[in-house]
Amino acid sequence: MSEQHPEQFPSYADRPQQSQQQPTQSERPVASSNGNRVAATAARTQTWWNETLHKLTLHARVTLLAAVAVGLAVAIVSVAAYITVRQQMYQNLDNSLIQRAGQAAQKGVLTNLDNLQKASADAFGLSDIRVGVLSATGDKYAPVNSPLPPMGDDELQIAQNQGDQASLRTVGVRNGGSHFRVIAVPARYCPVREPCNYDDDLYQPGALVVAQSLGPIDQTLHNLGIVLWAFGLIGVIGAALAGNAVARSGLRPLARLTGAAEHVARTEDLKPIPVTGTDEISRLAMAFNAMLGALAQSRDRQRRLVGDAGHELRTPLTSVRTNLDLLAQADKRGGLRSEDRQQLLDDVRAQMDELTQLIGDLTELARDTPQVRNAELIELSNVVEDAVIKVRRRAPGLAWDVQLAPFPVWGDERLLGRAVTNLLDNAAKYSIPEGTEQRSDGQPVGRVTVRLLDGVLTVTDSGPGIAEADLPHVFDRFYRSSEARSRPGSGLGLAIVKHAAEQHGGMIYARNVPGAGAQFTLWLPHAATQTR
Repeated sequence: MSEQHPEQFPSYADRPQQSQQQPTQSERPVASSNGNRVAATAARTQTWWNETLHKLTLHARVTLLAAVAVGLAVAIVSVAAYITVRQQMYQNLDNSLIQRAGQAAQKGVLTNLDNLQKASADAFGLSDIRVGVLSATGDKYAPVNSPLPPMGDDELQIAQNQGDQASLRTVGVRNGGSHFRVIAVPARYCPVREPCNYDDDLYQPGALVVAQSLGPIDQTLHNLGIVLWAFGLIGVIGAALAGNAVARSGLRPLARLTGAAEHVARTEDLKPIPVTGTDEISRLAMAFNAMLGALAQSRDRQRRLVGDAGHELRTPLTSVRTNLDLLAQADKRGGLRSEDRQQLLDDVRAQMDELTQLIGDLTELARDTPQVRNAELIELSNVVEDAVIKVRRRAPGLAWDVQLAPFPVWGDERLLGRAVTNLLDNAAKYSIPEGTEQRSDGQPVGRVTVRLLDGVLTVTDSGPGIAEADLPHVFDRFYRSSEARSRPGSGLGLAIVKHAAEQHGGMIYARNVPGAGAQFTLWLPHAATQTR
């Protein structure tokens, strides 16, 4: 027995005939034009939605997202529940109709027209069931004073074919007052006033038609739809309220962070903001505080640099001005002796050289760049060798012990050369005893040891070493120990060495060597391990 689900498998009369006719040439451009209009409308809708969404605040987006997400979930669940309940109710009804109609047709009680017409109409009406018999010739029979069940071509085919199949279809309009589920099963009926009990040849082919009203099911589905709509609407409203609360609570730290950023931009106060929690907003606040700390340190360094530079520049400028004033006054009184004049000019020239070096050092340190730009492949041993040759000319009274091994690095050759030169100049300055340029016997007054092995440059002098209290500060800007104040220098040479080492990803440290003097160690990474 085959059956058709309501509104899923149409009856014979309801099935449209499939046309085999192909669309004409005039119809195809119309379909293409319709497709283009649909695509254009979809594109305009997407553009409008994107523009509208971008105009919303993050708070509104979170609220809208929560409402839309819950709305879609509720809609999907509601549709699935409605379809499941509807299918199950129809399936149960169909199973019941098939079972009752089949049993009634087999027992032959209702297929006896005499019994059928004498049956009480109220018995069928109270249960919303209509029963009738349809003959193969199209005659229709039903209980007296009882309306006929819907009978059409589908039921007539069942009556005429007398096969194993049954017809099952839905008739009428939902909520229209006449909505039935109709089943027709093949049956042989006994005509009125014909004693068919002892003669099977008197039975005629027909169909037993049973119609069950769908009013109770329609009402149940209607009520279910209202309940699903109501609870779906309540769920969407609740989701919007919950999303609003979550957005307000979750974005409150972001609002504080925004206020802090605006306060910094307005007042230039780099005070960190308090951070609580470990979520993403807290991590953003900690990153913001780290940025404020780095900015504060950079500003403090710049302030110290400007203050220290002003202090250091004042001394050579004052000395140069004093010497020039002295020279001018002497010229008004008749001039100085040639030896005194030459000594005064040499002093001015030395002060100008010191001032020039100080300005160059300040310019280098004022850049404060975190990493070397435009790096190139450099052979570090060549840089050290050039620096040794340059410093050796300025300190002829020293013995130089130099051992260099090739070592390539990525970096700025000018900056590395200046850093190595500063290290050698510092070693040469402290290896020569103060006031002594060269011994009378021609022997060197000091020794500088230079080693470059595996990217580690060590420079060791033969001076008195560095006081333990001064070791942590030798690389600070403008720092000069009490012993170094009597010697020329600005206190920026070793600071530039540290600056160059950090820019190249290396490090520099100082220590005292027993039996010798101070030793400075500069380490730089190999070119193969550096990223350009």
